[in-house]
Amino acid sequence: MNYPDGVNMMANTSVLAVSLPMTPVTVLFGPHVAFNAFLTLALAITGISWYLVLSRQFVTSRLAAWVGALFVTFAPSMVAHAGGHPNIVSQFLVPLIIWRTLALRTPGRAARNGLILAGLLVWQAFINLEILFMTAVGLGIFCTAMAISRRKRIARAEVTTFLRALGVTAAVTLAVLAYPLSVQFFGPQSYHGLSEFVRYFGTDLGAFTAYAQRSIAGNSVTAARLAQNASEENSFFGWGLIILFFGLVAWMRRSAAVLTLAGLALLFGALSLGPRVHLNGADTGVNGIWALLHSVPVLNSAVPTRWAMAIAPVIGIVLALGCQKASDLMKAQPSARGPVRVAMITAVAMALVPLAPTPLRTAPMEPVPDFVTSGAWRQYVDDNHTVVALPLPDSQYPDPMRWSAYTGQDMRIASAYALLPAQNPLDPADRAALFSPPWRPTSGLMSSIKQGNPTPEITDTRREMTLADLRYWKAGVVVLTPQERDIEMLRAMTDLLGFQPTWTGGAWVWNVRAMVDDPKATLSGAALS
Repeated sequence: MNYPDGVNMMANTSVLAVSLPMTPVTVLFGPHVAFNAFLTLALAITGISWYLVLSRQFVTSRLAAWVGALFVTFAPSMVAHAGGHPNIVSQFLVPLIIWRTLALRTPGRAARNGLILAGLLVWQAFINLEILFMTAVGLGIFCTAMAISRRKRIARAEVTTFLRALGVTAAVTLAVLAYPLSVQFFGPQSYHGLSEFVRYFGTDLGAFTAYAQRSIAGNSVTAARLAQNASEENSFFGWGLIILFFGLVAWMRRSAAVLTLAGLALLFGALSLGPRVHLNGADTGVNGIWALLHSVPVLNSAVPTRWAMAIAPVIGIVLALGCQKASDLMKAQPSARGPVRVAMITAVAMALVPLAPTPLRTAPMEPVPDFVTSGAWRQYVDDNHTVVALPLPDSQYPDPMRWSAYTGQDMRIASAYALLPAQNPLDPADRAALFSPPWRPTSGLMSSIKQGNPTPEITDTRREMTLADLRYWKAGVVVLTPQERDIEMLRAMTDLLGFQPTWTGGAWVWNVRAMVDDPKATLSGAALS
């Protein structure tokens, strides 16, 4: 892609810890194979990682470990984000980070354990910082609560060892991440917080007991009403699991760890509600905890509803511990084995079966036009010129980005779907993130036409703005492939430029390179007779 001011890759979802190792797959088989392989492996390895940690550190029952691991891996939030956010579902390091954090108290290995944890934190930072931040908050609260609850039994040497190892972790992690994070938050094209409307994306209270679109008990109409979009169905646990979770907490209430986990689930749920609490789609008028936090630096870059994602690992651990206690009870009281087994299997099945995921939705891709595959674009594009597609690519129309990927990024395109700072001439201090480059008159016009709005009168002023936009994008050629409302866009761009396009390789093509390069060129009075 080409954006004149550049894109801050640290501030975007570049997933360097995965994308770089998978470069050979991308080069040999293309980005779509690499993406599908990434997504599949992310879910598979996350499940394996949770099973290994649960079975070796938290429970002895393999069945208990599998129940917890399968739920965390295929929780409604994971399935929802698997539709397009492989960086978020790549949570295979989260259980390892939890394990190694708790292992910091092991005596005699402060330096070793600190270095191992630092390595995991750095690795996760180059996958997804949002998941890392939530994990750190949860672990910080858990460890503090456990230290307080055990203050009369905990040995000073254990605390000293933990703090020494934690100091090693902090020093190494900050040293390695100091430069990347400085680029992300203060470097070129860095942004300061998400857009205001995204910071108000909260979880509807009704979503906690509802079912997601991709759960077998889900209802697409209900789920769509309770979530911002299909990718942000971050709770949707259903009544069965909610009742089972709090039932297990009550059953294991003598465990400080379980009570702390329950408290964490409630805290994450409260944070996910956003600045304003909604119930079944209606604004309750009550401010949430996030109302005090959503403008705080760093926190203003978080999507509040995603705090609900952090509840799934908590529930998974409690499920594993509950199944383990049931197993221990059956071993201790053989006469109760039958009733306990039936009760536990029934409860778990009633809670989890309705949440079983349905296959991810797929749709056939539009074919890459011959204009791209034949290399016809090369006569217009070089290091100083780009392809301007109509409408310009964004989250709703990413096809031109796929064209560029097909050429190995050789075909430079104008605009993209990326997180970029706002460039508001009315407020230069506004650097909130946009999900596409700042608005330009021509891109706004084409998007409006694409959405079905009537084409406004094409005036000389609008033509000159179009020429200024083409120069801003360093355009060599403007391309329109047959699509919805292509006739209206075709007419509008032809009227703006003042000459007819040519049909080349399955696309309408306007060669604008000469007029863009000529500083004296003008489009005033360019209307076709």
